[in-house]
Amino acid sequence: MLRQIIGQAKKHPSLIPLFIFIGAGGTGAALYVTRLALFNPDVSWDRKNNPEPWNKLGPNDHICLSLSQLPHLA
Repeated sequence: MLRQIIGQAKKHPSLIPLFIFIGAGGTGAALYVTRLALFNPDVSWDRKNNPEPWNKLGPNDHICLSLSQLPHLA
């Protein structure tokens, strides 16, 4: 696939910016999803030390699971 992209870029040099921006967008999206998965406090990857993270919520923590739970927004 990379060989085909390079061949198209050689035949049509005006496609090079398109390849650059599509690659940068894909890379940025992948990095953003990785950041959300690793550093978001709502995601728990540790099953042994924290098997039920929802039990550690404080009284002021607001977690909305669906809009049906908030009748003023539905």
